[in-house]
This record gives sequence, C-alpha cells and structure tokens, in this order.
Amino acid sequence: MALAAVCISASAAAANGDKLQGKTICFLGDSYVRNHKRPFTETWHNKVADRHGMTYLNFGRNGSSIAFDRTKDGFGPAMTERYLSMPDTADIIVVIAGHNDADYLAARRGTWEAFSTGLDALCAGLRAKYPGKPIGFVTPWAVERPYFKEVTAEIHRICARYGIPVLDASVTGGIKVGDADFRAKYFQAPKDTAHLNSDGHDLLLDWGETFILSLAK
Repeated sequence: MALAAVCISASAAAANGDKLQGKTICFLGDSYVRNHKRPFTETWHNKVADRHGMTYLNFGRNGSSIAFDRTKDGFGPAMTERYLSMPDTADIIVVIAGHNDADYLAARRGTWEAFSTGLDALCAGLRAKYPGKPIGFVTPWAVERPYFKEVTAEIHRICARYGIPVLDASVTGGIKVGDADFRAKYFQAPKDTAHLNSDGHDLLLDWGETFILSLAK
C-alpha cells in the first residue's frame, strides 16, 4: 500500500517576485524526509517551503529504500514503486535517500547491481512522470560505515545521466556524524546517525534553500 502524502499549505508570506511562491514541492525519501520520531515540520525542507509560501508534500517513509523492497521489515516497497503514487501536478520534486540502501548493502541483503539498477530506474521514472519539471536529489550525510561513500558516488553518477542536480549533504552543512558531542546537540538521540533535530535541520536550511532555488525555473 502506498504511503499517503502529507500536505500542508505554507503560511509564510513570500517576498514579491519569489519564484517559489505558490508552487507545489514534493519530497520523496526515507526518514530523512519523514523525520523519524519528530514532526516533519521541523525539517529544513519544510522550513524552506514555509519560508517561500509553497505547498509542501511529504512522501517520506521511515526505513524506506531506493531500490530494495522492505515490506517484510515493515518499511514498505522501494521508492522505485512508491514514486508512482505521487501527484503528477507537483512543480518541483526532490529525493532525499540512500542511507537505508547503504545499510542494506552492508548487511548483504541486497546486491550492488540491484541498487544501481534501481537508482537508475527511479531517475528514469521520475523524468518520465515529470517531463520538463525540475528534479533534485540529496545524498545522505557522511556516515562512516560501509557503502555510504559508494552510494553517494553512485547517486552523483546516475543523476548526472538524467541531468538531475545533486546536493551532496556529505560535504555540506557541517553535519559531523562521527562527533558524539555534535550528535548529542543536533541529532534526535546521541547514538543516532541519521535523524537531525530541529536545530540540526537549521544547519542545512540555507544550503537547502539555495539548492531548491537553483532548481526552480
């Protein structure tokens, strides 16, 4: 069953001439989008949408993977299927994903070929579903575990094939996943390596806003 979108109308008044104002932006992804145990309204992407008077659609699902079906784990189908339930009318589409794929590969539950093929299929599918619409992709943080660097590099490679800009969160925003003091201050739990709290999301707010503005036509 496809996860229903969560839609809110942004309330902030946008400045005159704002090219984002009134547009619908749709985010597809994992708990980086859903925001794990905290409200998605605390995420940098929701804050950007609110700042610019956009309509925000959240298609994040905790535990979701780009390429691997995790229904048996309770996390639902892969994003290669989930994107089909997103509205055709979205003006801007952004994917934030890859963390769970890296962990799935490290656990030897999936193959690299399946990941790469799935990522390619997702990008191709989004291009077909949203012809002429701006699409962006945001990578995971720089998590010091197997496959994270490889997954991030593959996101760059495949997205370039489809002309999809990438915001590399592993090198922007100063998210110090390996720093225990940083995690205690900016993540949802001291041992968490994936989920930022509201203050942590604020570190990415300007980076994310610049990226979304660059996508808008």
